[in-house]
Amino acid sequence: MSHPTQQPQYGAPHPAPPAPAAPARNGLGTAALVLGIVGTVSGFIPLFFWLAGILGLLALVLGLVGRGRAKRGEATNKGVTTTGAILGLVALVLSVVGAVLTYKAVDEAVTQIDKELSNTAPKDTTGGDKGTGDAGGTDGGAEGGTVPEVLAADETIIYDDDLKITVSAAKSFEPSDVAAGHSVGNKAYKFTVVVENGGKEKFDADMVVLEARAGKDGVTAEQVYDDGLDGVTGTVTPGKKATGTYAFDVPADAKTLTVEVTPGFEHEAQQWELKF
Repeated sequence: MSHPTQQPQYGAPHPAPPAPAAPARNGLGTAALVLGIVGTVSGFIPLFFWLAGILGLLALVLGLVGRGRAKRGEATNKGVTTTGAILGLVALVLSVVGAVLTYKAVDEAVTQIDKELSNTAPKDTTGGDKGTGDAGGTDGGAEGGTVPEVLAADETIIYDDDLKITVSAAKSFEPSDVAAGHSVGNKAYKFTVVVENGGKEKFDADMVVLEARAGKDGVTAEQVYDDGLDGVTGTVTPGKKATGTYAFDVPADAKTLTVEVTPGFEHEAQQWELKF
């Protein structure tokens, strides 16, 4: 007698395991935060305005893109991304401020340099005898603002900023035993230089430089340093004067001493011819 074959019993099929969740894409938010911090710090240094602008722009763009990811659920650092975008915007603002400050500083520096390098030209002369230049006016003044190339003793040069320089006539000077710059057999002559500040700004008399040549051959005359010979020094305020006494060593047969006075970088040099 045959028996039906019993089929094996199997359990119900198990459902497939769920797919693993995609990892959060937080890289843009983190990068935006880092760039925003560095850009903001750079923005507080005016010379680094360009770096703050570049980093701030990158932080703002990455932050906005990161926020989009966070809204779509692709990222979990919405707060970090938002902070990075805000810092990027702050860095951009600071970069603009830094650029403006840097431009103003450079412009002021260039203006000051131009002022230092530009010479203040002589505009007139007064006093003394008529200079040895081609032009001269009544009482030794310059005619029509034309200044002689070489002035005479006691004539005054007036610059555009109303600085006035006067060189007196030369007088014989007997150097002491401790004098420097005097050679045996030569003669020494002294004179005074008066600096009058007729302008509105202080004048640095320490910048005044004197050079001299003696005789018709223009031999370089050495400056004599001795007791009682004190040049102009210090600051001359508007409306004040400073007087200095100088002496130069010249050959015994020299009849003239040509003195060149350079008041400073801002003023042209001027010469006086002193006759003995």
